[in-house]
This record gives sequence, structure tokens and C-alpha cells, in this order.
Amino acid sequence: MRVLRIVRVVALLVAVVVAGCHALPTGPTPSPPPGTTPDRATAPAGAPPAAGAPGADVIDLNGLRNIEFGDTEQELRRRGVLHPEEARCGHSLTDPSTVSPVFDKDRLVLLWASPAVRTPEGVTAGTPVNQVRASYPAATRLTAPPGTYRFDGLLARDGDRAYLFLHDGRTVRKTVAGYADYARRLFDEGFGTC
Repeated sequence: MRVLRIVRVVALLVAVVVAGCHALPTGPTPSPPPGTTPDRATAPAGAPPAAGAPGADVIDLNGLRNIEFGDTEQELRRRGVLHPEEARCGHSLTDPSTVSPVFDKDRLVLLWASPAVRTPEGVTAGTPVNQVRASYPAATRLTAPPGTYRFDGLLARDGDRAYLFLHDGRTVRKTVAGYADYARRLFDEGFGTC
């Protein structure tokens, strides 16, 4: 039933997209990246960021504030950043509420972000696609399957991490960050509704 939980989380965040109900495939549990910033993992929620650390509204390829890709659901609950109970369509963060987690085998693999959360380069929903291409010139263009109501994408990969910017051809509609393989599979296989 783990796969259903993942589909529900993803579906809540993309309610504007009408597609067939597909699940993210499971795969090996990703390992935490080398050189993660300890300040992010130990800083209490709401604390000002350490020097050089992203601000409260910045999502990067390590995660967000004191949330890192590869963290377990149990650890995030213990630190008070994950609601103790699942909502109808999956997990949600206590703060910021505009970011939603996606887990695989109890490990955080993706974060879906809405404004005012942005990348370090300032990209968020509403950012013009040409600005995204200028900020991430090596991003791979992804085309949604014909006849679907899914968005095209730009996949900006850096090692085993990536940003996936879903867009309508003019502006970004949703920002996803996390493990590159999961972001690519999400785009390739689609996402469903609750």
C-alpha cells in the first residue's frame, strides 16, 4: 500500500492536472548525499538559517531548511517538521505548508514546492520559462505525451539530484526537487488524482 500513499501525495499537489492514476515505482533507497550541511539537519524549525545556508523560502538540491533528501518519515516526525498523521492524500509538512514531501520506503525522495518557496536562482511557480533556461542552461527539455493534460518539463540535473520544472510553455507551474531518477520517473509515468 506504500505505492498508493506516494500517488496520493503527488496527486494532491497536482490537482490541476488530470491524468491516469500511476504510481512512482519503487527502487533502491537513495543514500544521503556526501557533504550535507549539518546545520540544516539540526536547526530547529523557524530558526534563522546559518551563514551560507538557504533561507526559509529556498529549496535546494539537499532539501529545505532542516529537511534533507534521504531523511526518514520517523525522523521528520520526531523533529516536528512532518504532521504526525497523514492527510487524505498523504503527508504534509508543518512549515512551510507550501511544500509537500514524497517518500519511498520511508525515505524522502522528492519535495513539491509552490510559491513563495523558490530555488537559490529564484525560480518558482510563475517564473518565465526563458528565465529558467537562462538559470539552468544544461536543463533537459521534456515533452508531455500528446493528448494528455500534463505539463512539459525542464529537468536540471546535478549528479543524483535534480529540479523538475513543470511548465505550460510560458511559465513554471510547479517546482519539484529531489533525487533525479525519481523526478524523471515522475515526469515519464505521470501522476494521478486523489
